[in-house]
Amino acid sequence: MKKLLVIEDEAPVRANILELLKAKNFNTNEAENGHIGVQMALEHLPDLIICDVMMPGLDGYGVFNTLRQNSLTATIPFIFLTAKADTADLRMGMSLGADDYLTKPFRARELLQTITTRLEKQAILEKQQAQRLDQLRSSITLSLPHELRTPLNGIIGLSEVMIDHFDSLSLAESLEILEDIRASGNRLHRLIQNFLLYAKLEIVKTDSEQVTFFRSHQTLCANQVIAEEAILKACFVNREADLHLQLIDADLQIINSHLSKLIEELLDNAFKFSNTGSPVRITTWQENSFFVLCVSNYGRGMSIEQISSVGAHQQFERKLYEQQGSGLGLSIAVQIAKLYGGKLIIESIPTQQTTIFIHLPLACL
Repeated sequence: MKKLLVIEDEAPVRANILELLKAKNFNTNEAENGHIGVQMALEHLPDLIICDVMMPGLDGYGVFNTLRQNSLTATIPFIFLTAKADTADLRMGMSLGADDYLTKPFRARELLQTITTRLEKQAILEKQQAQRLDQLRSSITLSLPHELRTPLNGIIGLSEVMIDHFDSLSLAESLEILEDIRASGNRLHRLIQNFLLYAKLEIVKTDSEQVTFFRSHQTLCANQVIAEEAILKACFVNREADLHLQLIDADLQIINSHLSKLIEELLDNAFKFSNTGSPVRITTWQENSFFVLCVSNYGRGMSIEQISSVGAHQQFERKLYEQQGSGLGLSIAVQIAKLYGGKLIIESIPTQQTTIFIHLPLACL
């Protein structure tokens, strides 16, 4: 039985709606004003909310905005009720993201049809998301065990060497083994974090509310973020001299941590698949309303088949280890770029050069 919450300050109207819904076997809760409505929504987590717009104190728009900011109630279908038939009010309600808008007085049939339509739409969205999650679980299940095995074997094997030969190992030898264990542990940790991030990005892109949330963030002075992350990565792999930066300043429509992750993954591949002493370049420029980030290296390169398979579920199904570690990082970069309405383009000459272009939207002024 579906749970519905009715938020309406006019007692007769509220009573009529509740009587109608109960007759149709809906489980109902009621609230006489916006503040109580928010509390009831958080407490009962209804399947759909019917809310009057014009209420004293916290009005319907305020209720909607408050609930949309809470992850527990952000995706609950929301129907506005109003006695005002002004077009501006209608536009405002829908621009906020409400699912529907009914003008008083309305017929019982109209209300029931609207409720049925919204609940059916929500059921379809939930089914699609469940299917995507099942596909993601299946794909990860196929590749995660193999990807984890390499660093995990290193940790176990080196630990056994330490245990079996503890008395005969010199201090220098013990320190070297411990450093290798730590390196394998860090690799394992990063791999797990990347799998979790990829899974999160796959889920986020199916949720319009979360997409809107991420796209509302900005990174100011993006050149500083890019430079700091790039230098940090170059120092980590002892290739500071190979890093060449040519950056313009810009404010971007992207959350700071996602921009840093883009740089981390693109440089990880650039350094991994090029030799020490060869340049790795990051160049940025502006094209219309987009910021273009270009990362190039002169190393192994990628085949047409490898390029075409980046960024899709087939990466998991093809088993990421076939691309010797390049697939997951680039897949994450593709998903981040798409999340913000951008794109990733790869140009490569096998055994010679790879250049990756990422287009990201400039911040709205």
